[in-house]
Order: sequence, then structure tokens, then C-alpha cells
Amino acid sequence: MASDPHVSEHTGGAEDRKPLSDEAHSAFTPPLGVPLPPPPEEEHPTSEFALPTGLRPEAPTEPEGSAFAPPGGTTGQTPLPTPVGATALSLAFTPPHGIPAVSLTKEAPWQDRMRTMLRMPIHERPVPERLERGDEETGPAVPRVLDLTLRIGEILLAGGEGAEDVEAAMFGVAHAYGLERVEPTVTFTLLSISYQPSLVDDPVTASRTVRRRGVDYTRLSAVFRLVDDITSEGITLEEAYRGLAEIRRNRHPYPSWALTVASGLLSGAASMLVGGTALVFLAAAVGSMLGDRLAWLASGRGLPEFYQFVVAAMPPAAVGVAFGLAHANVQASAVITGGLFALIPGRALVAGVHDGLTGYYITAAARLLEVGYLIVGIVVGVLSVLYIGLQLNPGLKRIDPEEALGIYNEPLMQIIASMLLALAFCVLLQQERSTVAFATLNGGVAWVVYGALVYVAGLNPVPSTAIAAGLVGLFGQLLSRYRYASALPYVTAAIGPLLPGSATYFGLLNFAQGHLPQGLTSLVQAASLALAIAVGVNLGAEVARLFLRAPTIQEETGGRRAAKRTRGF
Repeated sequence: MASDPHVSEHTGGAEDRKPLSDEAHSAFTPPLGVPLPPPPEEEHPTSEFALPTGLRPEAPTEPEGSAFAPPGGTTGQTPLPTPVGATALSLAFTPPHGIPAVSLTKEAPWQDRMRTMLRMPIHERPVPERLERGDEETGPAVPRVLDLTLRIGEILLAGGEGAEDVEAAMFGVAHAYGLERVEPTVTFTLLSISYQPSLVDDPVTASRTVRRRGVDYTRLSAVFRLVDDITSEGITLEEAYRGLAEIRRNRHPYPSWALTVASGLLSGAASMLVGGTALVFLAAAVGSMLGDRLAWLASGRGLPEFYQFVVAAMPPAAVGVAFGLAHANVQASAVITGGLFALIPGRALVAGVHDGLTGYYITAAARLLEVGYLIVGIVVGVLSVLYIGLQLNPGLKRIDPEEALGIYNEPLMQIIASMLLALAFCVLLQQERSTVAFATLNGGVAWVVYGALVYVAGLNPVPSTAIAAGLVGLFGQLLSRYRYASALPYVTAAIGPLLPGSATYFGLLNFAQGHLPQGLTSLVQAASLALAIAVGVNLGAEVARLFLRAPTIQEETGGRRAAKRTRGF
């Protein structure tokens, strides 16, 4: 049967509106010909999470990715800009507004830049700059970079640098040559560094043992300059190895005879601080030079450092006892006190306390244990001589420690003596000649502050020592930042006039005479003065870091990320 085209064309619109079957009918569908009513407002409720009227919606956030996913450029899409300070590990956990930016400008000292990165979580550290530093396209070989890092850390640790600064130097060298996920570890005798190429690769670990320790601040300053060139100037690995070899080949700036003379000058100047005359100065210098030569002889024979301190402490004590027995007008206490100034391990004590305050407790405990052994060696050497002297002359003159520290007050003479003492310390520490004048002046300032607080203001010697040492640490830190060098050459020699030589001597003399309570009191005072020096130096350095501009983690509000306390757990 043929269909009528006119009918089909006339009814086409109605057929389009009819359902194809009865199953398509709905009870809510209006009949044909009835217009649809407007939708009620209740059918479009407002969500409590909806954006209020008048506010512009935020841009869509970046979808979370995976640390194992290929980079955006491999999928044909334009990769999004990486936030400053983000790494491959942190992209998966990046906040909506990006992680805090880290300002690591090359104008800041490398110690501050590397210390800032060390104290950051590993997933927030900036990616190192991928600069071509060798002939290979992929950069220098990882084992060679780790070897160079360990060699630099060994020189710094053997020279007496703090564990935090050693780790900062090691991290800076590795980071400068493109090693991103690297973790250095420093203990008293062991250096290790671990590098993981990626999250799925096995880590590469290297270590090095520090067996010999020597005091050469000229070499220490040269290593600091080398690290600054690596981290700031971008020298190649071959140039860095060449510079390190030159540092190792360089001889000490002062010969051994100059060190012996400096030891005598130090002891003579120290005796003048407690009221010694010209004869006392000469006696203290002779005793200290004899002890220094004996210590060199013991070192050449391979004796441990403990016995070297025992034999070095005996000649000053013997000269003091001999002058005390022969001449009643010569102060034996001043002679022996001057000899003790050249032996007290103030450098190791300051380094040990600094490591403890910065959280390196294993290294701090080892350094303080070393200080304890050296002090015991001094005690054994001095006590053995004092015991013999007391047997020969039981009436050997003894002065109360508090009276001995207060009876002599000659400001001009003591300031000159303190500066001579600091100058002699500079020679013993093998410092560069450019740093000697600053350290000598810093030592004079330390004694001026101490003398003003003790003799003029009447303050207790312990807080006075801490304040004077704090100024030494502050000035030393400022000078080191100005010259982009280590602070040790400006600090260690300057604390020499503050060392507790008199209290140590009177404590030992009381023990030799059998007065244990008085001797214990004097030794406790000496320990308190030594700790006040160490804490004061560290506090002065931290004050300098607190108020000077340094690279920090910058939040959106412009503040600093605060440190967290463990609260005992």
C-alpha cells in the first residue's frame, strides 16, 4: 500500500512529538498542546559549598601527579612551570599556591646558604643548577664528586671546624656539582656521604676516617675559599682537585722554632695578667719553651697526645717551684699559671660545646671527652711536680684563688699582656698574617670588657667571662662574614686571655696539699669559666646570624619558618 506524501508531510511534526512506544510515557509529562510550565526555583537549591555571588572562582589546580610519572614534555603537552624550590619528589605534594620559595643568592656567604638547605626537609630543597662543569654531557662522575667532598670535609674536621659547618661545606660541594638527593654525616672521626640518583635507584655511599688532627688555620682558610669558589664561581671538578692539591702541598706559614718562641711569649704574657714581673715573665717563657720541646720530642717518638700533655706541663711547674724555693719575692703561682695558659685546650672545648648546642651530640661528647683526657694529662704533670716541691718545702707560698684574681689590677699592663697573648696564640694556630691583627685586637677588647665588668662593676667572673666571650664570638662572626672565611681564626686566639689558668693552678695546688674541698671549689670555678667561654662564643655567633640578613625560607606573609622544640620527646 502506497503512502500519501502529503499526509506524511502534514503529520510529521506531530509524529516527532509522540513517543515511540507506550513504555516511554511518563506520569509527569504534560499532554500534547499544553505548554511546559516554568521550572520552580526549588529545583535549583544553593549548596553551602557554592561560591558566593560577586566572587571570582579560582583557577583550576594542577592535578596531582606521581613521582614516577614521565615529565610533562614527553606527553606532547606544555609542562607547567615548576615552583621555586620544588623537586621531583615534592611535585606530588605541592600545595595549591606552591611551596615556600628559598632565596639562595650568591651574595650571601656559602655557610648561610648551605646551612639553610641542610635544615630544610629533603623534598623542599631547591634543585641544583644543571651547569656544564666538565667534558661529559651528564656532568662529572658521582664517585669523583663524593671523593672530593670527603677530602674537603676531612681537612675541615681535622682543623677543628664544627660539625655543622663541615656538613654545610660537604653539602655545598655536592650540591654545586649537581647531586640533588645527598646527605652528609659527620662524627668525631668518621665522615660519610650518601647519594641517591633517583627514588628507584640504589644509593651510593662513601666514607672517610679522620685519623690525624692538626692545627693550621691558614690551610683551613684556604679550604673555605675553595668551597666558596665551588659553590659561587662554578669552577670545574678538575680545577677543584687542583686547588685542593695545592692546599695540601703548602707548608705551614711558621717554622717549628717560631712556634716554640710563641709558646714562651704566650706563657710570659699570661703571667703578666696575674701580676708577674719581668723575672716572672722570663721564667714562665723558659718553662713553656722547655715543655714545648719535650712535647715535640714525645710526638716524634709516637707517644699519644695524653703523654705529650703530661711532659709539656712538667717544665713550667718545675721552673715555678724552683723559683719559689730559691727566691721568696718571685711568685711561683704566676709562673705556673702562665705555663698552664699555653696548655689548656680551649679550642677543643669551644668546638665541643658548639657541636652540642647545634645538635651534634655524638661529636660533642667525643670532643668533650678528648678535652677531659687532655686536662687529666695536665693535672698529672703539674701535680707530680707540685708534690715533689711541697715535699722539699712544705711552706711553699699559697694564695687564695679569689685573692689572686683580685689583688692585681693594672689596666694598661694587662691590656698589653692580653694582646701579646692573643698574638702568640695566632702564631701557634698557624693563622694567616692578614688575620693576626684582627684577632689580636679582638683579644684586647675581650680583656677590656672582662676587666671593666670584674674590677669596675664588681660582677662575678663567670658571667663577665661569658659576656666578654660573647663579644669575641660576635666580632669574629662579623669579620668572617665580611671576608667570607671561617670564624675560628678570629675567635680562638682572642679567647686566650679569658682562659681559667689561675683557678686551675690553685685547684691543683690545693689537691697537692691535701685540701680537697678548696681544690674542688677552684676546679669547679675553672670548669665554669671554661664553659662560660664556650657558651659565650657560640651565643655571640648566633646573635650575629640572627640579626644579619641570611637566606631563609620565605612564606607568603614574609615571615620565617620557626624552629620546633622536641619538648622532651
